[in-house]
Amino acid sequence: MTELPSNQLPQFTILGHSAQPNPLSSEDVLTAETWVNCAQNVAGAYIHVPFCFHKCHYCDFFSVAGREEQHQAFVLRLEKELNIVGSKMPELETVFIGGGTPTLLEPELLRQMLKAIRRYLPVANNTEFTIEANPETITSEKADIMASCGVNRMSIGAQSFDEKLLKQLERWHEPKNVKRAVNFARSAGICNINLDLIYAIPTQTVAQVEQDLHRVLSLLPTHLSCYALTYELHTPLWHRLESGSVTRVEHDIEAEMFDVVSGKLDEGGYVQYEISNFAKEGYACKHNVLYWKNKNWWPFGPAAAGHVDGRRWRNAPRLTEYLRGDHLPPVQDVECLRADIQAGEAFMMGLRLLDGMERAWVEELLEKSPEEWRQAVIERNVSKGMLEWKKERLALTCKGLHFADTVISELLMRDEDEQ
Repeated sequence: MTELPSNQLPQFTILGHSAQPNPLSSEDVLTAETWVNCAQNVAGAYIHVPFCFHKCHYCDFFSVAGREEQHQAFVLRLEKELNIVGSKMPELETVFIGGGTPTLLEPELLRQMLKAIRRYLPVANNTEFTIEANPETITSEKADIMASCGVNRMSIGAQSFDEKLLKQLERWHEPKNVKRAVNFARSAGICNINLDLIYAIPTQTVAQVEQDLHRVLSLLPTHLSCYALTYELHTPLWHRLESGSVTRVEHDIEAEMFDVVSGKLDEGGYVQYEISNFAKEGYACKHNVLYWKNKNWWPFGPAAAGHVDGRRWRNAPRLTEYLRGDHLPPVQDVECLRADIQAGEAFMMGLRLLDGMERAWVEELLEKSPEEWRQAVIERNVSKGMLEWKKERLALTCKGLHFADTVISELLMRDEDEQ
């Protein structure tokens, strides 16, 4: 293993109240070794590959278009990072490679990256090993490489099967190639396949949502992620909304689309286990459940975000700076969350699961809330029919699912007017 530097991490920043404890230790000086030792407590790993063929207008993830000349340097740099951290980790429940478009890498670079992940990270036979893919970038050769390197789950961004709606999103793939990508994956032996769909796209109708669902169900994926379009701040789509060149789908129509999605997928044998996620029995995404249950994961690559025991950070979103490094990447946006904030984030994530949150977990979180203010919020939303206790679990009701953001935001942070 590469020897860790003893000096402080470069670009190390702590955000938040100055009275907060040191993010990862009680020592006055936080060393790289202290930092990386926290990887002993993680259950998953997220690896960010920042390259895209084209930047989609709704996307706010860190990515760069093109830069083919930097692909090899990125893979070599990532190997160094994996080498430093991997030996500290326990056996991982999940590994998720996202982006960007990881499958944009040329076949031999893709193979090199995947082999490095298997070499340096403790990936077991039962580890869920996912890679995100754009339909245009999947070939038979790449699918075989992924399968041979242990990838057992593929997440393909279909988004829509309507060419005009894809153009609204600035997605540049042909709908027919989604089926081709699925077939390549299955032929290689990767049978656990997620397809992403977006609804509430400007100009989209309920009938078009139904058509997309018909097309996606015909491909028989094991998992579906169906998200209402969000207008992330400062993305090109957000600027188009602000300028009036696109119009947001009305809330009532979006709610109807949500009901259509839930109903059609239920008829198709998919269990809605989270607000936007549906799976065949036994195929819920372990990596996303890790997020929703507020477990720990370690980030690799520029802009990747991590969480360990209430401490959050992300690697600096600067590719050139990342490529220049030899050890751990510079980190920023480090936060050590107060107990009350940790409880709020646990509710924010946990209530997205349709099974809800165990009573013991809820009671533990309520103890972290001063003056029992969250208890009052829960009772109020139970009386309004937004939340319910079922089988000793607190969960959103069918009505509450339509107002999930409102209910969750009330539990995330205390309203100043109520203090």
